[in-house]
Amino acid sequence: MSDRLTGAVVATLGALSFAYGSQLPPVPGQQVGPSAFPMVIGVGLVLCGALIVLGVGRRLEEVAEADVALHTAPELLKPPPPWKAWLALLPPALVAFYALASEALGFLPTAAIMVATASSAFGARAKLVIPVAIIAPFVVNLIFLKLLRVPLPGGLLPFPW
Repeated sequence: MSDRLTGAVVATLGALSFAYGSQLPPVPGQQVGPSAFPMVIGVGLVLCGALIVLGVGRRLEEVAEADVALHTAPELLKPPPPWKAWLALLPPALVAFYALASEALGFLPTAAIMVATASSAFGARAKLVIPVAIIAPFVVNLIFLKLLRVPLPGGLLPFPW
């Protein structure tokens, strides 16, 4: 895919995120409500998409790729096997999984499954996958609950505090 098309898709997703976030109702008595996060992410995606469309940083990528090519063994420069292209569909599939499973399972088990699946699929070792899949959901839940005051689904395993 061309950079212009990719950048346009990223910018469009950012605009949609911003538009959705701006429609969320404010929380009485709080300056920052549930609309802040999708709007900030939306602005970031629009900016990144615009930079991609404009080709900002393309020259740096070409220099880095040429440098890697000089110092890389020829067998490592072969294109990846065709099945690896399907890994690009894993993140959206995991988001769909979260949307479908988080209410029933709860955030903690759903996020642990997502982290373990993504880490394993992208080549992380089991001795790193397991601790991260156990610890990361607790940290994220703590951030949402204590800092953002947004409760995540409790499901089978509600957050303990």
